[in-house]
Amino acid sequence: MQFSLGIDAGGTYTDAILVRDSDGSVVSSSKALTTYPDLIIGIRNAIDDLEEQYLPNVSLVSVSTTLATNTVLEGTGSPVALILVGEHPIKDQFPAKHIILVNGGHNFNGEEIQSLDIEKIKYFAQKVQNDVAAFAVSSFFSIRNPEHELAIRDIVHGLTGMPVVCGHELSQDLGAYERAVTASLNAQLLPISDHFIKSVIGEVERRNINAKLLMLKCDGTVVGLRDALEKPVETIFSGPAASLVGASYLSGCDTCAVIDVGGTSTDVSAVYAGVPELTDEGAIVGGWKTRVRATRMETSAMGGDSHVWTRSNKIFIGPRRVIPLCVAAARYSGFMEKLQKSIIPPRHVLDRNIQPTKFFMRSGYKAFEMNDSETAVFDVIGEEPMSLDEISSLSKKYPSSIVLDSLIHKRLIQPVGFTPTDALHVLGDYAQWDAEASMIGAEKLSRINKLNEFEFCARVKNMVAKNMAFDLMSFLLKGVDRLGIEKIVDGQFPARFKTDIPVVLLGGPVSALGGELAKVIDAEIIVPDHAEVGNAAGALFGKGIKRIEFFIRPISVADPDGGYLVFSPTGREEFRMYNEALTFSKELGKRMVLEYMGDCGVSKDNLEIKVNLKTFSPEDWKHDPVETKLMVVGVGYPKDLRKH
Repeated sequence: MQFSLGIDAGGTYTDAILVRDSDGSVVSSSKALTTYPDLIIGIRNAIDDLEEQYLPNVSLVSVSTTLATNTVLEGTGSPVALILVGEHPIKDQFPAKHIILVNGGHNFNGEEIQSLDIEKIKYFAQKVQNDVAAFAVSSFFSIRNPEHELAIRDIVHGLTGMPVVCGHELSQDLGAYERAVTASLNAQLLPISDHFIKSVIGEVERRNINAKLLMLKCDGTVVGLRDALEKPVETIFSGPAASLVGASYLSGCDTCAVIDVGGTSTDVSAVYAGVPELTDEGAIVGGWKTRVRATRMETSAMGGDSHVWTRSNKIFIGPRRVIPLCVAAARYSGFMEKLQKSIIPPRHVLDRNIQPTKFFMRSGYKAFEMNDSETAVFDVIGEEPMSLDEISSLSKKYPSSIVLDSLIHKRLIQPVGFTPTDALHVLGDYAQWDAEASMIGAEKLSRINKLNEFEFCARVKNMVAKNMAFDLMSFLLKGVDRLGIEKIVDGQFPARFKTDIPVVLLGGPVSALGGELAKVIDAEIIVPDHAEVGNAAGALFGKGIKRIEFFIRPISVADPDGGYLVFSPTGREEFRMYNEALTFSKELGKRMVLEYMGDCGVSKDNLEIKVNLKTFSPEDWKHDPVETKLMVVGVGYPKDLRKH
């Protein structure tokens, strides 16, 4: 009997799930804390908590991760050099350390505009090679003819031995700027993704598991190992995609809205007839507009581990993630005593860092670029949580909130504090960690707000539920005034929202939040079995989908019988007859789909290939079409894991 293993390395937790192939049933699942900076330790811990007897019979492993997203958001990608060819507007901003514009490029018909300036490219590559980890290339109209990008790739790789990313390999859509950004981001991610994927491979091999390895893409589809290594940019937002696919599978709903409450954020998205809703345009990540197709979602920085803090008799949640008090007490033996002794600061100095329940510890990341004030604070902070009073005693000065903010932003220190997870522990809705620590924290914060600890925690829980409802309705009511939505959700009018599709909740604490959400909106709310590891299920149940696009047009519209050009991901081809061009495109598309699906572990029995054709011709045109767009689409499952 064979089994499949799904893994999701999220921002706070790493989830794992084992599914029996014969009937699609879940036989084991687990959660572990995500580990920084090395995610593989958290993955190892999650696998260790699964039922061991099934692991030798695992034949498919599929992974989703926030690694690519977080790397771009935090600006921690590897330095890259970008070579722009042709009519690129050099004044635009690009995510690259070094940029050069050289002569070359093609027109809409794939004809060369200028010859390529090879000597300038060689000089640039040799000049910057010791300062970057990879190169990116984007040539004008490379989607019509990639020969200049391919030539540069061969030249630069031959000179430096470094990886070179070509824009036409990542997108066949028009948009030279977005394609250049996408190529640059992909180059940034190559070394990091390479390390992560090879670490996963090593972990699988270490356990003597002989399995096909897949990764989930940001559009909810799976990708073979080869493409995952070459195109890590396509795994941006794979976490939200995993929640969609997992929610649909676990709930049995082909159409539903999904609210995924993670430790760091809450993501809202939707799936219709089994297909994730995608953005109309490329994904925007870290302010960069790309050509990456991704799921449409609404995200807020309020999760189970968001920091709950108070000032001026008001309660705030987020936007930063902290280690919950209940988790810190379970992990560090001396933490409870420190929490009990923590002094409540004067009300006028309270802010998000100055709180009676706020502690700080080193994150494990290597220190860099600190000023004197930051160094003075960082040097006294240890490997375990320390209170502000401890830090000030050792540094001889009370730490500035600005300095603490900077060290947190640089990820050099990790804060500990009260969270919605702690509030649920106090209310008895959740019992994963040390509830006594949560109670002590609630007592301190509630005293400042002139509430008892249960009233304080109930208010926090309600705030989280209202945030979930607001995110959901903002997503469903696209284009509707957000302020009006917020007022209705907040109860300022004698009305509430009703949804016509089920709402599926995913995440560790959602079983405790479903009832609270039902007070705010009128909806069929579903908390499926194994909701706490829904993203790991999503990593496993993504479909294999491959789209190959071809564009056919006459060599000259003035001479429509003079031959046809075919533009494809492999390059530009010329044919005498229209039917020859059409047949070539269909056959090549099917071959490319079959090859790709083979890498994804999809057999022909589980694969369906469709050819979609769109043509355009002027009125009264007597010849073959002026434009033909041909899309070859393959849809299949790596294994028939659907519920029987």
